[in-house]
Amino acid sequence: MSLLAIILLIILGLVLLLLEFAVIPGVTIAGVGGFLLLAASVYIAFAEMGKVAGFITLAIVLILSPLMVYYFFKSRSGKKMILDSKIDGKIENMEHGKIQAGDIGITIGRLAPMGKIKINGEVVEAQSAGTYIDEHTEIQVIKIHLNKIIVEPFNKE
Repeated sequence: MSLLAIILLIILGLVLLLLEFAVIPGVTIAGVGGFLLLAASVYIAFAEMGKVAGFITLAIVLILSPLMVYYFFKSRSGKKMILDSKIDGKIENMEHGKIQAGDIGITIGRLAPMGKIKINGEVVEAQSAGTYIDEHTEIQVIKIHLNKIIVEPFNKE
């Protein structure tokens, strides 16, 4: 009788864990219940059948659980749940020489701290040097790091 109970607990625990991974995302009752059923099967094996049966049950649970999850996600149904797309897009590089440190422009939208600016006839993404800059404010380029333009409000002193 206890062998049948152990096998039933293992099967139900594995089914609940599979349900947790496949249907219900996050940590839910199904995952916790599956873990508890698997732990109960190991406990019953140790308590009712002795150390050897307990360690065999523990080994079965520790081997079957990851294998079940692995083979599920390799199956056709599991592959439908996995994002398997490759991103081929690239960031356009800014043409060197068009925008230089010291150039003056104007903000199109609020820079909080990122936003759009118009400088030398081009609309580009820029980052403020630390403060928020309201729209339609004159700005000055202070640095250019690869594709990032750092600006600050322009002072006409």
